[in-house]
Amino acid sequence: MTTATRSPIEASENPFALSHLDALEAESVHIFREVAGEFERAVILFSGGKDSIVMLHLALKAFHPAPVPFSLLHVDTGHNFPEVIEYRDRVVARHNLRLHIASVQDFIDDGRLRERPDGTRNPLQTVPLLDAIESHRFDAVFGGGRRDEEKARAKERVFSLRDEFGAWDPRRQRPELWSLYNGHHAPGEHVRVFPLSNWTELDVWQYIEREGIELPEIYYAHEREVFRRNGMWLTAGEWGGPREHETPQRRLIRYRTVGDMSCTGAVDSDAATNADVIAEIAASRLTERGATRADDKLSEAAMEDRKREGYF
Repeated sequence: MTTATRSPIEASENPFALSHLDALEAESVHIFREVAGEFERAVILFSGGKDSIVMLHLALKAFHPAPVPFSLLHVDTGHNFPEVIEYRDRVVARHNLRLHIASVQDFIDDGRLRERPDGTRNPLQTVPLLDAIESHRFDAVFGGGRRDEEKARAKERVFSLRDEFGAWDPRRQRPELWSLYNGHHAPGEHVRVFPLSNWTELDVWQYIEREGIELPEIYYAHEREVFRRNGMWLTAGEWGGPREHETPQRRLIRYRTVGDMSCTGAVDSDAATNADVIAEIAASRLTERGATRADDKLSEAAMEDRKREGYF
């Protein structure tokens, strides 16, 4: 441990005190181990995005040198960034992990889902997710949600009970005093678990820098052909963009978050290193989802409505 991640006052008063990153790491590791002890069939949601990458890194630490006792689940919209899918598959192979893929395209092909007029598939992920949970009998599902991202996620506990339909009821939230987590659930119910609940976007990036965690290259500044829609820079793709009046142009951009290409916007940026990104985020006054996710702007309660239906 170094004093680089502690304030000068904190370091001078108690040289043995944990830095804020050490404290967050210890909390997350405790949560992973708690789930391993309480549940029989847990799974980690893994998309190849930075939060799920940090979550997997923490799980590897929690059980080292033993293998991670959980499989991975990716709800694949079919409109993913190629760089992220390539990264996902490489990480799975490197750590010899088992990956389940719930494909939105499969549900569209067999008629269980219908394509949206706007081409956005993020809202369509709920049904494949719940189907995968039921068919594999997962009783705990790790997600990378953080309370600083969005106001509906700020309401959620670390252990979030979902009913037999996968729905979330804020009124059924359980107290978590002294980091005591209640995993009790009835048959058919399951628990969503959020080890990064108390982290911020800045914490995540500082941890990535400290741990030397590899990320998909689209998180760093690069030139890309994009077009403007609803105040965001989007990447062209089979999902339905650009339209006639939307002119593509090459810009120096990066992504703060990754998801369905149809609703994940890029930001103008020249941040090419972790240190550059940290400085950029520290100066930002917009959350990553507020700045770059069109699906969260459908209504004031868009995220909460989807969570009530079973979304992440």
